[in-house]
Amino acid sequence: MHYNNRSGVRATCPDCHVPHNWTDKIVRKMQASKEVWGKVFGTMNTREKFLEKRLELAQHEWHRLKSNNSLECRNCHSAESMDFNRQSPRAQAMHSKFLITREKTCIDCHKGIAHKLPDM
Repeated sequence: MHYNNRSGVRATCPDCHVPHNWTDKIVRKMQASKEVWGKVFGTMNTREKFLEKRLELAQHEWHRLKSNNSLECRNCHSAESMDFNRQSPRAQAMHSKFLITREKTCIDCHKGIAHKLPDM
């Protein structure tokens, strides 16, 4: 959805996985150094090893986004700028109930928006 869509605007990996704000970006890059370690030292250097750990990796990413209130989503999507009238009735209801009240954040409902979900 975020790479191939009707608007022609493409989000790429850093748009969703790297914060835009400099200080947040540095923190994320330090966290990601662990991922490079796995590649270099062979714990996750093949497609098969990646697929074995895919659910665990996704859960880490979902937790990170939950913890930072879906910061990377909010780089482009702001609840204040959403036009609820252009959303489906279900989206209007869900965003009004959970997003505006801050009871939930983007990743709570939008897992799999850019990637096929891992086997769960």
